[in-house]
Amino acid sequence: MADRVRVRVCPSFFSSLLPLSYSQALYQGVSIFRPIVYGNTAVVLTSKERESLPSPDHTHKWTVAVRSAASAENSDQVGGADDLSYFIKRVTFKLHDTYPNPTRNVDKAPFEVSETGWGEFDIQIRINFIAESGEKAIVVYHHLKLHPWNATGEPEIPPLEQAILAGPVHSWQYDEIVFHDPFQNFLNILTDHRVTHLPKSKRKPVPFHLAHPASLEASKGGTPEFTSQMEKEEAERLEAARQSVMAEQEKWKAILIEKEDELENHRKQLAATPQQSQ
Repeated sequence: MADRVRVRVCPSFFSSLLPLSYSQALYQGVSIFRPIVYGNTAVVLTSKERESLPSPDHTHKWTVAVRSAASAENSDQVGGADDLSYFIKRVTFKLHDTYPNPTRNVDKAPFEVSETGWGEFDIQIRINFIAESGEKAIVVYHHLKLHPWNATGEPEIPPLEQAILAGPVHSWQYDEIVFHDPFQNFLNILTDHRVTHLPKSKRKPVPFHLAHPASLEASKGGTPEFTSQMEKEEAERLEAARQSVMAEQEKWKAILIEKEDELENHRKQLAATPQQSQ
């Protein structure tokens, strides 16, 4: 799934505990962002693979990850062209409680966890930044996706042979982590590392987005890749949605004013009506 969500990170209260000379070294009015994707890829286990597992009822193997948004050229994974460890210290994945050690801390790249299982569930992803940032951790959530997408989003579980032929299932979300008024040292760290830009146009299938059902067919045929064109189109869809919501608000505001005027007129008429004596 592709979704453009901007995660804004503000300097935390911990900055007040830092030495004064360090706290004063802020770039006021400066914002800098780093694009990431988070999500999962899942593949169906063959009957032979399932027999070798401690839990033979497991049907899929999957990997959940936090990666840079751009994909490496000729890569078979979504995102990951850049190493994020220059500004991310740790990523914690909170799995379902039925897994042994469900809280998984990953302290170096790649920031990912691989497992097997049979069910879908929500995974809490906590991203901790390096000490130089002075930032608090951020938390996002991802719904583990095992079964193929359809236009409605409702789960469909195909037969084993059909699922194997269909290939991996991808569910990924695009975010931008925005740092406001960064410390000088942290800003230097960020700017010292080059960010691989998203390709301008489609080179591979695109990630599917439930809000854009037409992308279902375009998502088939291989490992999907985010593009800057997708980002632009998503921004346009968000703006169209915003305009629609504003128009709806104005419509109901006008209706409310009209009804309030009617109510006030009824009150005046009632007050002017002579009261009959009992």
